[in-house]
Amino acid sequence: MKIMYTVWCFVLCLIISSCTSNRASVSDIKLPSYFTDNMVLQKDSEVPFFGEADPGVNLTITTSWDFKNYKTKVSKEGTFEVTLHTPDYGGPYEIAIQQHDEVTTLKNILIGEVWLCSGQSNMEMPLEGWGKVQNYEEEIANANYPEIRLLQVAQVNAVSPVDTLSLANEGWQECSPKTIPEFSSTAYFFAREIYKTKQIPIGVIHSSWGGTVIEAWTSAGALHTIQDFDRDITALNATEAEIQVYNQENATKLENWHQQIAAVDEGYENDNPVWSQKMHNDWKSIALPGYFDLDDTSELFKFDGVVWFQKEINLTREEASAQTLLHFYADDIDKVWINGEFIGETDGYQIERKYQIPTGVLKPGVNLITIKVFDGVGGGGVYGDSEDFYLQCNDTKKLLGGNWKYKIGVSLDKVPPYPYIPMFQNRPTVLFNAMIHPILKFPFKGVIWYQGESNAQRAAQYKKLFPLLIKDWRKQFNNPKMPFYFVQLANYRSVKEQPAPSAWAELRDAQFITLKKVSNTGMAVAIDIGDAIDIHPKNKQEVGRRLALIALANVYGEDIAYAGPMINGYKKLGKNIVVSFEYSEGLIVKDGEELKGFQIAGPDKKFYWADAIIKGGKVVVSSSKVPNPVSVRYGWADNPEVNLYNGAGLPASPFKTDSWKGITLDHLN
Repeated sequence: MKIMYTVWCFVLCLIISSCTSNRASVSDIKLPSYFTDNMVLQKDSEVPFFGEADPGVNLTITTSWDFKNYKTKVSKEGTFEVTLHTPDYGGPYEIAIQQHDEVTTLKNILIGEVWLCSGQSNMEMPLEGWGKVQNYEEEIANANYPEIRLLQVAQVNAVSPVDTLSLANEGWQECSPKTIPEFSSTAYFFAREIYKTKQIPIGVIHSSWGGTVIEAWTSAGALHTIQDFDRDITALNATEAEIQVYNQENATKLENWHQQIAAVDEGYENDNPVWSQKMHNDWKSIALPGYFDLDDTSELFKFDGVVWFQKEINLTREEASAQTLLHFYADDIDKVWINGEFIGETDGYQIERKYQIPTGVLKPGVNLITIKVFDGVGGGGVYGDSEDFYLQCNDTKKLLGGNWKYKIGVSLDKVPPYPYIPMFQNRPTVLFNAMIHPILKFPFKGVIWYQGESNAQRAAQYKKLFPLLIKDWRKQFNNPKMPFYFVQLANYRSVKEQPAPSAWAELRDAQFITLKKVSNTGMAVAIDIGDAIDIHPKNKQEVGRRLALIALANVYGEDIAYAGPMINGYKKLGKNIVVSFEYSEGLIVKDGEELKGFQIAGPDKKFYWADAIIKGGKVVVSSSKVPNPVSVRYGWADNPEVNLYNGAGLPASPFKTDSWKGITLDHLN
């Protein structure tokens, strides 16, 4: 629609002394940070317009779309509030606030659709900056959409609900090549798709934080109903003595976990570090310093766990008897032995290692250095510049970089997940308190959500947490039918040769179950647009488009396909299981080859790759290895190879037909 500027003529416009600003500030009037120039207000809504001013002052608030004057008197507590009635799509408009003979005006306001965009890093991922989405330079150059407006919430947390919304900029901004580079790419592409189709003003409020867990975005009241986080919520406002007890309990959890790792570390025998006792020339070679998990040709690519490193060095008699210091950097935790003697350990990836070698440990001739490194997530190993990795003998530096030997002690896949120890922005409720609670009075059309990676190891618990958050937000926003659309986790990590358990598959299943159980929700399947080596896939254009399809069909009345095939039933027929789907019109194999990604199992619960064919709009699944099938799974892996689509080119959601215990059922907090 073409937005017509309404020229309003009433007495306030005649006041010569009118002052204007981006954020209203007549004398001591203070408005919430999201009431600024360029904002979008939700159409056909009652919008609470409130703030603070001197007690007893009479205010007149005038809206240009209906020429209505809202008169109010500031309370003795210094607060005021009126309810503005917004019209259909339109603008730009103005809101004027008169106090005595002074007027301030909020300008360039649009009436349209406002969406809240939240989650973790895949929602946060900007077009440029650390994100650099697919074709980001071209996308930024073409981002001229003045009727799309952006509001960026700052990343802050709070132990109790706050009323003030912290912003990362000065308020609402028009979408342009200047304002879009650091904004959420998913939110932008979602808004752009709706705007291109409907030509209506769109406001997107982006409130997300990378690496965060869902319970941090949920209110304390809601979390108390499931009792999983009562201890951690209580600790938010505990006394110093109580916090010390809480911290000690968490430290004990962590120590017990590291003991579990050591118990299965092949470098130990009965707590004895046997690998430190002699040189192992049969181990594989690696160049140090350098992160061990960044080389996609190595077995250590994306590896998390324990790796042992060894190197022999030759010392003269003078060097062996000198005051000696071993210097390097490690990520995350290291232990060091020299000639089988324990030297020390350090916990922390940013800490400089400086180990003083006791007298008598070094000897003339060959000396063995063994470094054991534990990496919990992300880059790991002995890292840094080559000149930072050395043995200092008095005034002489012996550089230690170059060829080392290594062997895996244990993979984290072989041990229980990292214990639940909430810290900083991942403490329960703290992001709801600081980044959601301050905007509860601001009307929205709906929410888009991209989160779950940080909860994957607790996917079974997510079956409770995700619907809880949706119901909580709807209650908090006083909008029980508020549309809530989300992204199912994309494919990530290496492709497995054989069917295997997967925490990410269980998280996707929790999302699928939420879709089926909670009304007015929609799920954008992303199982085909992920990246094996990057948890932040670059094709956010398609993510935003698939979210927008859901909104266009369900909110804006477009007669379009908006979902890929989703299982809605199955039946055993002899040695086959026949699976039926909804949203399956034009069911196809996308690449024209045989169907991939189907697994089948009998009563023994052992899964095999299955043969699958499309027949009569359904999929018939079988395997010669499973004469009595009882369960089918599809796309059940971190990074499954899948190719089942509907005629609209949308991928089928992963699913399972069984209710067997998953690997995350016991991984709560």
